[in-house]
Amino acid sequence: MKMTDENIPGNSEITMDDVKNLIKKKDEIEEQIKAYYDVLQDQGVGVEDSLVDAEGYPRADVNLYQIRTARHNISCLQNDHKTIMAEIEEALHKLHAREKAKREQDEAEAQEEAMEHQVTLPPPFAQLDAVTEGSPACGAGLRVGDQLIEFGSVNSGNFQNLQNIASVVQHSEGKPLHVSVIRAGQKVQMSLTPQRWSGRGLLG
Repeated sequence: MKMTDENIPGNSEITMDDVKNLIKKKDEIEEQIKAYYDVLQDQGVGVEDSLVDAEGYPRADVNLYQIRTARHNISCLQNDHKTIMAEIEEALHKLHAREKAKREQDEAEAQEEAMEHQVTLPPPFAQLDAVTEGSPACGAGLRVGDQLIEFGSVNSGNFQNLQNIASVVQHSEGKPLHVSVIRAGQKVQMSLTPQRWSGRGLLG
């Protein structure tokens, strides 16, 4: 089942470009705050310094309007800065949440796809303990440890005993037989022709 980002509520509208734009706005606000602090520094006062003299009159040695304007703007910009920092944090949270959800979705789809392609193998009815070099069995590609799940007309569903295989071999001399084995957890198919050779029997 495929699912696009639009199916993830509340996250689809956030992109990395949105985050970059928010960071750019934050940087601009910080530059403005710094500029207004420079104004105060030029006037020789801080944000909290008194603007009246010892007698309670407005100070004549500084530009009161400029200082009050700078202080007011600093206060407003600091609030804006706090707001945009919260927006950046939320945007990053949403972006990471979306990436995590997409990663989990991709992993789930990969697992689902792997399960769809996984073939359920029937239980083996015999295992090869020996394969003689130069024999028909060796020539067909059979190996020691191969687990038989199909040998001609014999399979996991109708196998009773090894006599079943012997009977098929006797009636199939010189005729190719379809053989399936489990090897390293995988199904391997091959063609085996029972025939006389230098060793015993028709298979080896």
